[in-house]
Amino acid sequence: MSKMMEQKKVAIIGAGISGLAACKFIISKGMVPIVLDARGVIGGVWNETLKSTVLQTPTHMFRFSDFPWSKSVTAEFPMHNQVLDYIKSYAEHFGLLKYIRLNSKVVSIEYEGFSDEEIEGWTHWGHSGNAFAKGSKWRLNVVDAQTNAPLQEVVADFVVLCIGRFSDVPNIPNFPPNKGPEAFKAGKVLHSLQYSAMDFDSAANLIKDKRVTVVGFHKSALDLAMECANTNGPKNPCTLLYRTKHWNPPDTTPWGISLGFLYMNRFAELMIHKPGEGLLLYLLVILFSPIRWLISKLVETHIKRKVKLAKYGMIPKQSFLQDISSCVYAGLPNNFYDKVDEGSIILKKAPSFSFCEEGIMIKGETKPVHSDLVVLATGYRGDLKLKDIFASSTFRDYMFFGDSVVPMYRQCIHPRVPQLAVIGFSESNSNLYTSEIRSRWLAEFLDGTFKLPSVKEMEKDIANWEKCLKLYSGPFYKRGCIATLHNWYNDQLCKDMGWNPKRKKGFFADLFLPYGPTDYAFP
Repeated sequence: MSKMMEQKKVAIIGAGISGLAACKFIISKGMVPIVLDARGVIGGVWNETLKSTVLQTPTHMFRFSDFPWSKSVTAEFPMHNQVLDYIKSYAEHFGLLKYIRLNSKVVSIEYEGFSDEEIEGWTHWGHSGNAFAKGSKWRLNVVDAQTNAPLQEVVADFVVLCIGRFSDVPNIPNFPPNKGPEAFKAGKVLHSLQYSAMDFDSAANLIKDKRVTVVGFHKSALDLAMECANTNGPKNPCTLLYRTKHWNPPDTTPWGISLGFLYMNRFAELMIHKPGEGLLLYLLVILFSPIRWLISKLVETHIKRKVKLAKYGMIPKQSFLQDISSCVYAGLPNNFYDKVDEGSIILKKAPSFSFCEEGIMIKGETKPVHSDLVVLATGYRGDLKLKDIFASSTFRDYMFFGDSVVPMYRQCIHPRVPQLAVIGFSESNSNLYTSEIRSRWLAEFLDGTFKLPSVKEMEKDIANWEKCLKLYSGPFYKRGCIATLHNWYNDQLCKDMGWNPKRKKGFFADLFLPYGPTDYAFP
């Protein structure tokens, strides 16, 4: 490898799963990674969880391809502290810690070398389709996360944003004037972000003997409602406000069949329209659509039977296919509906709501939901975090997605933002698995294994992906979830890297066996 390549500096912002994987693969190419994280520890969001948080994805799907879980972890869905230990062990095993600067908050990044006008006129990304351009750099403005004192500026040849989607910037609903949290005089309003950041004892004391209202119906909302129910029981029930019902499976094996066999193999993908598919694949989707419908009904029937959704009026309108295609389904906490039965959790549909003096007023109701504490488990604005890190207003505009799915080529590279990649922002059914192969792809690109196509071709590819994601994800398409197109997506990355995309031995194994991280351990 040339001396020039050895000296390339790659700044990685974030030391969570994506940042660590990117660091490992960039080192393997002889480049120098500089990993910056505002936290005082590695592991990203796994440092700030609820006490009851368990992994949602089975360990065989949530793992690094070349680093097994410790034999001491026997559960299929380990506790949060075991997940954090696994991530830390990975960083130690591969010698990543010496490249990481903790308590280092990146306030903004500024590109130098080309003007906005020049970039606008490029037909190829970075002018040439290559990772690096001569004479252009990124300048990172870094401060001490605790004191805000300026730290030494970082200058890098390439930047990888691994700042995640589910942290830092809470998504707070908009309320009419004087009907937001300020109107709630009887108690306190928090976002689940603030609750998760508390130590477990403080969090438990905060909810003890209180009437808690939780807003939301995704993973953190369900877990939070369970914690309240376990702490307070029916004496002070937890009210869970939801807007949309979702298929929350109680397990990952409907009717004894793993979801992997139903959605994570190549046969399952023959039933889904894919970006850039030819006529034959298009016709196969039409031919197999009854099977696709049947599989969705099979899973739905299992969930309805096992948790008796009809009894609670909680049968969703949309199909399970839509929920899994958009990454919005969350595993149901154990005994969740038992807590509803005993009166410790009250489920309440709230298409819209506002605050009043005593708590929450649901639109169309006359009596408020009396509360002592309201926790908004209403998600995050990762898109704002991504946009606001750029000093250039032009780049900020590029990174403001509006009504678009994540408009990035291979879900990593914006066609108009040079020498920069984003990893760990768009979703899949196992974010670690996806981040790792993206990091590997990026390292190969940085090493010159392949070039990017023209800006026009990249934009066309992005539009094709957007069309397919909208087709199955309904209103949740903006999450850029590739869950039901995982193998098709990975095939594209493999082809770019010059790998054989078929990773299993034999026609039937490749068609019917689920794909997972270990299939991509080696080229």
